Amino acid sequence: MQLLGLFHDTSNTSASTTLSIHSRAMFKAAVLLSQTYNIKIGGQFIGWQTAQTDDNVISALRSTCFAMSTSNIIGIVGPALSREAILIADFAETVGIPVISYAATDPDLSDRNAYPVFHRTVPSDKVAAIAIAQLFIRFNWTSCTIIYQNDKYGLSGGQALNETLSNNSVIVLQTVLFDTMTLSIQGDLNSTLITSSTRIVILWAESYYASLILQYALNYDVLGPKFTWILSSNVPLNSFNQSFSQNLIGILTVEPTVGDVVNEPINTTL
Repeated sequence: MQLLGLFHDTSNTSASTTLSIHSRAMFKAAVLLSQTYNIKIGGQFIGWQTAQTDDNVISALRSTCFAMSTSNIIGIVGPALSREAILIADFAETVGIPVISYAATDPDLSDRNAYPVFHRTVPSDKVAAIAIAQLFIRFNWTSCTIIYQNDKYGLSGGQALNETLSNNSVIVLQTVLFDTMTLSIQGDLNSTLITSSTRIVILWAESYYASLILQYALNYDVLGPKFTWILSSNVPLNSFNQSFSQNLIGILTVEPTVGDVVNEPINTTL
């Protein structure tokens, strides 16, 4: 009996992402601990195997089908991306096994009627949108620009943001689309931001794409101190040319954190 772990690496990069590396390590550690604690299913220890996904939902499905056909898979951990998780959750329902994602945040996946076998260990985009709205209330900000990537993650997140901000009397003056296929921003980012009456920018994009968008913003000089940017994913700021360090000051990131940061209990074994 095995658990299948699905872990994501961006298709057009050669190096594994930090999330992918850490998630794989935690997955393997958890399975090994289950064996140490003599946890069995049907009298058998739980084993594991992993597969990589690469932004292609069919590739994720192919890896899952291959594992199911060659091993006794009793559950799936992953995938990381919402667009992959939606397809895998539908497939898992047909074969009767659970799916637990460590990173998929699409609010639609919370629908127990539509996705009865899907579970996750991270909050949905609606929770992140509420946290961002609370920032606006705290600092009396009344308007913003939203930049988002043109896929399921970006569209669902953008919708959750628009609804939540609107419910809190925050006006979204304009939205800017980032094309994940061409890796480019649709329209003129410089003129869009400079001519806008708001100086608050929400960037709703995965870490890899967010880094590219921030580089565009650095090139156009539309980061700090002229603008305040709020990110939905963590971006290592030391990856940029350090001559721009002053422009990166003041960037805010809203993302899930471990429980002990807010004095909540955590699993200290792992």
